[in-house]
Amino acid sequence: MAEAPEYEPEVVEQAPAGGLRRRGIYLLPNLFTLGVLFCGFFAIVQAMNGRFDIGCIAIFIAMVLDGMDGRVARWTNTQSEFGAQFDSIADMVAFGAAPALMVYTWVLKDIQLFGLGWIGAFIYCAGAGIRLARFNANIAVVDKRYFQGLPSPSGAAVLAGLVWVLVDFGFSPREYAWLAWVAWVVAVFAGFTMVSNVPFWSFKEVNWKKRVPLWVILAAVVAISVVASSPSLVLFALVMAYAVSGYVMWAMGHRVRPVLPEE
Repeated sequence: MAEAPEYEPEVVEQAPAGGLRRRGIYLLPNLFTLGVLFCGFFAIVQAMNGRFDIGCIAIFIAMVLDGMDGRVARWTNTQSEFGAQFDSIADMVAFGAAPALMVYTWVLKDIQLFGLGWIGAFIYCAGAGIRLARFNANIAVVDKRYFQGLPSPSGAAVLAGLVWVLVDFGFSPREYAWLAWVAWVVAVFAGFTMVSNVPFWSFKEVNWKKRVPLWVILAAVVAISVVASSPSLVLFALVMAYAVSGYVMWAMGHRVRPVLPEE
């Protein structure tokens, strides 16, 4: 009788412990997101140490880095689900928790009436979190020309810009009791505006690759010079004007269709 062919077992690649295969992440866009997270944490630390101006500058730097990570991911074709989730977490720290803790530590803790101080800070923080969650859930269905509600980086800039400009011009909560109520109103305004349906121009229609006249470069130089002359005042004026612009557009009849994520 002929010998039966020897059986050779099939070699199956074993997954690492836990049943997950090792997968890498894209380095470049996530470095920008890590920078956003670092700036948010750094701002909290500086607020705890009483260096509010440095903390506010860190939040503005986080805004720049946050505007870069998504663009870098699209330009290099390195978008990933990990990057999207990491970006949301970093944004919540830098644009939600950090500004709320900063304004509370600086002045809102002085409002003891019915706990309104920490309530105002929490309203802002909750508004930022809800705004980020709604943006992620509706990213494919809303009008790309407009944001639905004030973007969380802009809300953070409004709150941080207020603290920065007042500290920069020497206003102290110990000398001016009204600062606490001004900060409370701005924090609540930013928190509710972020979760509203008020439209805000997204600037996504601007073609950055289009050729422009030479005078545009000159105008950019003038704009940079104006900002450099008094950064805290000019930047706060710009972000506050943007925060109000949505209500102007709403009054003029512009609407964003309110969309809620499905459960």
